[in-house]
Amino acid sequence: MKEIENREDIFLLVSTFYKEIKKDNLLGPIFNEHLSKEQWPVHLEKLTDFWVTALLGEICFKGNPSQAHIKVDKGLNYSMEQVHFGKWLELWFTTIDSLYTGALAQRAKDASRKMATGQYLNVWKNRPNIKN
Repeated sequence: MKEIENREDIFLLVSTFYKEIKKDNLLGPIFNEHLSKEQWPVHLEKLTDFWVTALLGEICFKGNPSQAHIKVDKGLNYSMEQVHFGKWLELWFTTIDSLYTGALAQRAKDASRKMATGQYLNVWKNRPNIKN
């Protein structure tokens, strides 16, 4: 086991993780419906940028994850639930543990826990039937 050291390590983590996501019974249909085969390479680079920024502090991510999740939830007729985020975390943690150890691996887990909670709450409060 090695520690996360650079962008290449993070790209391996992200691409390995999303190979598992695509095969998952719960999450695979969601991701595969919202991203075409041609869109995946760009998406993986963008997600690598996100995690490089989060873990290495190299500012390279441009995007709005909250808006992306709200759009997907709308496309799913507002059916995204905590179980989806929980499964995402389970697969993320399993992938991290299969590849890496150390402080940045732990930071990736800690950051993802906060992110999953925040994204779910943001999706929920932006549903049209919710009064803020």
